[in-house]
Amino acid sequence: MSPRPRKVSDDEVFLAAQRAMSRLGPGELTLAEIAAEAGVTAGALVQRFGSKRELMLALSARFSGGTGEMFAGLRKANRSPLAALRAYGDCISGLATSPEALARNLSYLQVDLTDPDLRTHLVAQARASRAELQSIIKDAVTAGELVREVNPTRLARTVEAVLSGSMMSWAYYEEGTATQWMRDDLEAVLKPYLKKKARRAPAG
Repeated sequence: MSPRPRKVSDDEVFLAAQRAMSRLGPGELTLAEIAAEAGVTAGALVQRFGSKRELMLALSARFSGGTGEMFAGLRKANRSPLAALRAYGDCISGLATSPEALARNLSYLQVDLTDPDLRTHLVAQARASRAELQSIIKDAVTAGELVREVNPTRLARTVEAVLSGSMMSWAYYEEGTATQWMRDDLEAVLKPYLKKKARRAPAG
C-alpha cells in the first residue's frame, strides 16, 4: 500500500510558498515547486486552492491580515516601543539579504501592484503597517523615548519612505549589510526626535 498523503495546514503551505519565492522569481514559481517545498503533491494544492493564482491570493490575504500579529510579536520581543520600531526596520531588511534577493522581491511587488486583486491585499497591509508604526511612535512619546513635538502620522510615513529608499540604495552600493545600512538611515531620521536616554550607541 502506498503511504497516505501528508496533510498540511494552509499556514504550512503559505510558509512553503514563501520559501519557494525566496529562491524563485514569479515566472519560475509553480504549484509543483510549492508542493515539493510543502511535502505534498501538486494535485493536493489544486484541490485545495484551485490554481497558483488562487494560492497566491490566499497567501497575500493571510500576509496582509497578519500585520497586527507581526507587530505584536515585535513589541513582545523588545523592551520598549523604540526598540520595536528599530526591530521593524531590521525585519524589513530581510527582503534584501542580497541584491539578487531584493530584485526577486521587487518582481513579486510588481505583480502585486499590477494585479487588482493582489493590490487590494497589498494596500491593506501597507495601511495596517502605517497604523502600527503610528501607534508605536505614540507609545515611544508616552514612554519618554521621543520628544512630544513628534507628529506620529508624519514620522510613520517618513519611516516607511526611508526604509524603502534605504533598501534600494543599499542594493546600488552594497556596502556592508542591508540591515546595518538601513539601521543607519533610520537612526538619522529618528535622531532629531530622540530623548538622550533613547539614543542608540554606535555599533562596533
